[in-house]
Amino acid sequence: MESVIQLHRISKVYRNVKAVDQVSLHIKKGEIYGFIGLNGAGKTTTIRMLLGMIRPTEGACYIHQKKVSLRHYPIWRSVGYLVETPHFYPELTVEENLHIYRRLRLISDSGAVEKVMQQLNIMQYADAKAKHLSLGNAQRLGIAKALLPVPDVLILDEPVNGLDPAGIVEVRELLQELAYHHGVTILISSHLLSEVAKIATKIGVLDKGKLVQEIDSSSLHRLLQQRLVIDTRDNDRAVTNLVAAQINEKGLIEVHDQQAIQSPDQIARLLVDKGIPPTRLSVEAEDLEAYFLRILRQEKEAIR
Repeated sequence: MESVIQLHRISKVYRNVKAVDQVSLHIKKGEIYGFIGLNGAGKTTTIRMLLGMIRPTEGACYIHQKKVSLRHYPIWRSVGYLVETPHFYPELTVEENLHIYRRLRLISDSGAVEKVMQQLNIMQYADAKAKHLSLGNAQRLGIAKALLPVPDVLILDEPVNGLDPAGIVEVRELLQELAYHHGVTILISSHLLSEVAKIATKIGVLDKGKLVQEIDSSSLHRLLQQRLVIDTRDNDRAVTNLVAAQINEKGLIEVHDQQAIQSPDQIARLLVDKGIPPTRLSVEAEDLEAYFLRILRQEKEAIR
């Protein structure tokens, strides 16, 4: 299957600072690609180059095999986007803002505005001035603008910023519906790593402008380190009877021996035999945030 979004070794240099360094991506139809990285890692700069807002110093971006350039402006008819803070006319209502944006995007169907307001659950704010919206509802308005052209490519920079937990779930389910049932190709960046793990089919880790790793969501669980967490009434004594065990900062025992992780019942039996039965025994895996920080530490150590 051909890539809908393709970045070919793009770089962006500001004076002597390389904000993005030789990044290449291939995103196929119906995929949800998640960008993760610390602030300043190059996520927004990469998205701005993909959208033609800034020119790459090196390399090129393609959407539907067409190079992002002034000459290929028709590609934007099927692209929706939200970059950083959503923009709107503060003195106009939500509905008025969307109708203006509809006209700017040359969308003839006036019913598209009501449809997208229902999708984002902002019908009750149709007559509210945009300047009076909460941060979360302003974000919903920004996503509504991105969805107005019924895009087959959706590029979203921090789309759930400011949303409450219920709103995050709504947006997640909407994006999954668009990708899985309508074939929309989605590129999303977020600092909420746990949310990216729930929604993305592939994850790219950016650090200091470089794409340091790509992970398929199907294989993510195999990369997350596991540990056996144990608590007893005498952890200092218990840890001396276990292999590859240590007491963590919370005072709990962590065991990293794979045999112990795969057979926690044997560990429980051992501790009972030693007269220190466990009061807690659970196999836990690191989350995406812990994995991400571990990858960055490994990158720094490799550079040294």
